[in-house]
Amino acid sequence: MKVKKLLSLVLASAMALSIGCSGGKEEPKGEDSGDKKLVVGYAQLGAESEWRTACTNSVKEEAAKRGVDLKFSDAQQKQENQIKAIRSFIAQGVDVIGVSPVVESGWETVFKEVKDAGIPLVLVDRKADVPEDLYACYLGSDFVDEGIKAADELAKLIDGKGNIVELQGTVGSSAAVGRQEGFLQRINEKYPDIKIIKSQTGDFTRAKGKEVMEAFLKSDGENIQALFAHNDDMAIGAIQAIEEYGKKPGEDIKIVSVDAVKGAFEAMIAGKLNVTVECNPLLGPQFFDVCEDIVAGKEVPKVIPSEEGVFRQDTAAQELPNRKY
Repeated sequence: MKVKKLLSLVLASAMALSIGCSGGKEEPKGEDSGDKKLVVGYAQLGAESEWRTACTNSVKEEAAKRGVDLKFSDAQQKQENQIKAIRSFIAQGVDVIGVSPVVESGWETVFKEVKDAGIPLVLVDRKADVPEDLYACYLGSDFVDEGIKAADELAKLIDGKGNIVELQGTVGSSAAVGRQEGFLQRINEKYPDIKIIKSQTGDFTRAKGKEVMEAFLKSDGENIQALFAHNDDMAIGAIQAIEEYGKKPGEDIKIVSVDAVKGAFEAMIAGKLNVTVECNPLLGPQFFDVCEDIVAGKEVPKVIPSEEGVFRQDTAAQELPNRKY
């Protein structure tokens, strides 16, 4: 009995000592520790252009800066890969999902799965044709407005009359749909003497932009006064095609494009591109601001616009050193 009492006293003393050292309570663990990282899944659509690469870098750099646990997926421009990535993020139980949809349609089923899992979803740069209750907000550009700006700039370059060709972005993508809608709307409303004689997708890539422009030139090379390209990469590809055809891009054929990447400024300085309408890819800081606000329970606007401008040849050399992408 004495031995049992002695053991009881020793154990009691050890427990008291342990409690005294820990401040009278156990150390918090896991989610109660107060230092839980924000976990974000991001389904990027691909790396088809300088713009997209800059967008990806902005997201990754800002995540590292803030200590965010970023689950990143590059879908290589395939919707099925993005859907697979989103379902993986659901399974991992991330706090927020960001997605740049490769096309507008075909998202409702997987977005409902995200909502059912209680995970907020943010559309970044690209929109999706789904009910608004399936996503928290859209962060990015007004693509229709970009198309309107491009139409006005192109009209000035050719004095409101002439034949033009159009290099569209990826078929079904919100950027391509919106830019074309705004462009056509403005042309039809204000510039009846401008005729779009050819329009075809270049998939937002430099190689495809060159290939399609070559076909335009082969069929209508002497009848084209201007080109509207839905992004700078396609415009740069088209510039190569125009030069190989024997014409001077920026002079014989005026060119307006969208994005405002460094390559576009270099082309403007060389006199080969006339105007680029900005579409800002540096969305990382705004994206993670939104993620943090959502997780904190704050209300966020349904649409958060990015700040953008229009750049022309006369200011290109001055602006180039300021470009971050």
